[in-house]
Amino acid sequence: MKKNDNSVNIKNATLRYHHGDLRAALVAAGLDLLKNRAADALSLREVARVVGVSATAVYRHFPDKKALLYALCSEGAEALGRAQEEAMRAAAGGVAGFDATGRAYVRFALAHPALYRLMMSVHPSREMMGGEATAISGAMRLLLDNVAELLPSGSTEHERRLAAIHAWCLVHGMAMLMLDGQVPADEATIESICGTTLM
Repeated sequence: MKKNDNSVNIKNATLRYHHGDLRAALVAAGLDLLKNRAADALSLREVARVVGVSATAVYRHFPDKKALLYALCSEGAEALGRAQEEAMRAAAGGVAGFDATGRAYVRFALAHPALYRLMMSVHPSREMMGGEATAISGAMRLLLDNVAELLPSGSTEHERRLAAIHAWCLVHGMAMLMLDGQVPADEATIESICGTTLM
C-alpha cells in the first residue's frame, strides 16, 4: 500500500495511568493490545496491568469484558469514520469522494485487522437492518448521507437503505477476502473499488 494513503492513526495514549481519565486510558490500552492479538485473547486483567491499575479499578468503568469490547468497537467506528471523511474531502466529494470512502474502509480493515474483525462480530451495525441501535457511528452516517445524495431525487427510504447495504457489502466483502488471504491485499485491487453502481 502507498505510504500515508488514507492511513489511520488510532492515537497511542499514554498507557500508564497518571490520575487522568482512566476509562480513556483503558480503551487506549485495549486498542494498543489489539495491534498484536485477536480480541478473544484480550483480558480485563491484562488491560489493567498495561495501564498500571488494579483489576478492581477496571470494573468501575467496565463491568465485564464485553463492555470493554463495545467501547473498543465504538472507538474503531469513529476512527473509521474520520478516515473516510478525510478520504472523501481529499477526493473533493461527489462520486469520486464516495469511491474514496470505500477504499478508506478497506485500508482501515487491513491496517487494524483485529479491531476490524471485532467491530464486525461483537458490535454489528444494526441500524442498517432496521434493528435497535443506540447511536449511528460517524462511518455509518457518512455512508447513509452519501447514498442519499448520490441516488436520484425521489428515491425512497427503502431504496436508499438497500443501496447503502449494497455499497457496504462491496467494501466489507473486499476487506474480508483480503484479510483472509483469498484476494491479494494490494493497492491496485483496492483502487479498483468503485461505488458508483449503487443500485
